[in-house]
Amino acid sequence: MFSSCSAQWLFLTCLPKFGRTRRRAMLATIPDLTDLLIRNSATLKAYGLSGDAVAAILAWQQQDENHAVVKTVRQILLDCERHAIDVVSWQHPRYPEALRHIHDAPLVLYTRGNPGLLGREQIGIIGSRNATPAGLDHARRFAAELSNQGLLITSGLALGVDGAAHAGALDAGHATIAVVGCGLDRIYPNQHRRLGARVIGNGLMVSEYPPGTPARAAHFPQRNRIISGLSRGILVVEAGLKSGSLITARMALEQGREVFAIPGSIHSPVARGCHDLIKQGARLVDQVDDIMEELGAAWSLPAGCAVSGAGATLPTTERPDASQMGALEAREIAVFEALGYDPQSTDALCLATGLPANQLVQSLLLLELEGLVSSAPGGFQKIA
Repeated sequence: MFSSCSAQWLFLTCLPKFGRTRRRAMLATIPDLTDLLIRNSATLKAYGLSGDAVAAILAWQQQDENHAVVKTVRQILLDCERHAIDVVSWQHPRYPEALRHIHDAPLVLYTRGNPGLLGREQIGIIGSRNATPAGLDHARRFAAELSNQGLLITSGLALGVDGAAHAGALDAGHATIAVVGCGLDRIYPNQHRRLGARVIGNGLMVSEYPPGTPARAAHFPQRNRIISGLSRGILVVEAGLKSGSLITARMALEQGREVFAIPGSIHSPVARGCHDLIKQGARLVDQVDDIMEELGAAWSLPAGCAVSGAGATLPTTERPDASQMGALEAREIAVFEALGYDPQSTDALCLATGLPANQLVQSLLLLELEGLVSSAPGGFQKIA
């Protein structure tokens, strides 16, 4: 177990007092950091490693499973095996070359799903967690059409624009990558547990954090550098002036990526961030062709990926899976299919379904209990 290349790189991420600054400094003199694991005590101290780090490496060499760091690595590997999580290390053939060259690239990526997608040409779609209905619609439509053009949609699985982008790609029949700020044995936020399962089943979920790591606020800026690092460009759909999306966009610029922004109403607070980016030189876009034109180079389309023209078919609505369908009556299925990902009022749903208000409310309650529908300001909507 400990002899694998992935285990060695994983061990380095657990090494005490061997954080990002120290790793970057060491990489300048030792291109293959795993060489540290075969050095003797005197050499390790000459490299400036702490006493705790030296002791851990010596314990690793002796395969001393009573040492705390060695024990931690073993537990992570067991947890990865239990949850079908792959470890893609710095030297692994699947480690994405685009990510390798960013400042502070992670030494290890944890993945669930199809790790072969890491090598695909990607575009990040990001935006506000409190997106407007129009913003959610933009995210879904752009994700679907960019996917049809051969690009892989990458985002952060957050509420709002991120979730709509993932759902747009999946509903159009394409894979998507979600980069998250927690361990892959859990899905965060909880409202996206079904969407996360769809991403794992039809795409890839990525994290630099080992199983068991909870979501923390400090993790999300770190996650954002991976989203931009994997992508050739970033599309910002809606963003406030002090949002995480603007931080990601600035990271993308620092990494030499293209940044695109969709304009909105001058009166909308979630459009101000996009307008600010446009003032700073981001490309204003209102259609997919604007993005493809800016990226320029011809895309090599993966097998089975259809190219859309101006009349591209937009995503169809999602149906519950077979087990959930079996638990629903015809009335609830009709209500579910009348719903979209934007809130709809009960009056509008009564008109769409032909149901009286009391029956509609009963059906909505049952759908909520099944985890398929949520209430929101303005009515009810599907949970992505």
